[in-house]
Amino acid sequence: MRFLFRGILIIVIILSSASYPQKIRIKIDGVKGEKFYLYSVSGEKTTLLDSLLNEDNGVFYHNNPSMFFNRGMYRVGYDGNKKIDFIYDGKDIDFQTTAADPVGAAKVNRSESNELFFAFLKLNKDYKTKSELLQLILSRYPKDDEFYTQAASRLAKLQTDYLTFVNDISQKNPGSFVARYIKSSQLPVVNAAVTQQEQLKYLRAHALDNIDFNEVELTYSDLYTNKSIEYLMYFSNPQLPKELLEKEFSSAVDSILERARINEFVYKHITEYLISGFRQFGFDVVLDYIVENYVIKDDICLDEQTGGMIKRRIDQAKLFKIGNTAPDITLNDINGKSITLSKIKAERVLVVFYSSQCPHCKDMLPELNKMYLSQSQKKFEILAVALENKKEEWQNFVKSYSSSLINVSDLKGWEGKTAGDYLIYATPSTFLLDKNLKIVAKPMTINEVKQHLH
Repeated sequence: MRFLFRGILIIVIILSSASYPQKIRIKIDGVKGEKFYLYSVSGEKTTLLDSLLNEDNGVFYHNNPSMFFNRGMYRVGYDGNKKIDFIYDGKDIDFQTTAADPVGAAKVNRSESNELFFAFLKLNKDYKTKSELLQLILSRYPKDDEFYTQAASRLAKLQTDYLTFVNDISQKNPGSFVARYIKSSQLPVVNAAVTQQEQLKYLRAHALDNIDFNEVELTYSDLYTNKSIEYLMYFSNPQLPKELLEKEFSSAVDSILERARINEFVYKHITEYLISGFRQFGFDVVLDYIVENYVIKDDICLDEQTGGMIKRRIDQAKLFKIGNTAPDITLNDINGKSITLSKIKAERVLVVFYSSQCPHCKDMLPELNKMYLSQSQKKFEILAVALENKKEEWQNFVKSYSSSLINVSDLKGWEGKTAGDYLIYATPSTFLLDKNLKIVAKPMTINEVKQHLH
């Protein structure tokens, strides 16, 4: 008879190996769900390996060792989005914890690797919290006060204890997965005596120093993704406009990927993560920078999901290089008159693809309209290609934002021939062409457009 044991979850996974079967036993107090889920971890990607019922007094057995195909980080999910990660190293694992505080309450009964792993997670959290508070105090407190000396001494001891664990206690078996994970995962230790600006400069220059980018096995964990986002935060500034912030992030990307190039597999792993992250948050300039300077330059073979997401972006970067000839365009204007790009009489033509649903287009098109009207002598034309399906929406947009430009559309939206010919993947997209349709520039912002046209 099956029944749900709601108070305690005991997970026992029986693994086979060439030498002897290994047991993974995880006891989680307070689990309420009927199932738990077993995942492998690689960066931010998780792969579901199995789901097991919380039955028979919460004891579960797993008899398919092939699922644990490598040493690395694995995850048990439960009660919706709750989870606990652990290290599999081919040896027995036995630990207990609580559903409410899986890391903080973890008590390892068997598994040296997981004992170190959980000790490191707890230490990392404690060190980060206390060191940041102490550094804040030291940056503002009078240096001639006794309390300043006490705070500085406390921070120094905190840093010493942290480094002792990372570089000594955790490295008794330096070849183990967990030792290598901790070595590369450690937080950077900065000199509290220098200014915050000097600390930030140091972090940008040295925060990646302890990471071994030549460790393929560490891609089977959250290491490289965690350290990448941690490093990017040193370049984040909410006070900066997006254009400048993207330049900062591009600089951070260079620091990360130049180091990752040492190992093809790690390089690919981190590149895919950065592409996914910058795409998710709409940093198209940084995404294009990665594609053009790393994916295409080094011919990185992205996984199917990542490659599919940005296929048009990659293809456009390859085919629409500066100096290449752009496809001709023949479309009707807003009055039904046929307009052909190659017949426009101008030394230069800026072709801009836009959509009425695009907020950035509503910022750029009026500025382009002003630029066009401000010419004392006509030096350029602007061909505004609308990716629209409804004529009324197109007409309203033109009236409000781009009435002085050459406005054309096939009213087929993103599925039209011209959008396909130019491999358009985002709006606004701009191409500055000479009279022979040679690509002169691909400006991303209105300021870049002005630089090329003035």
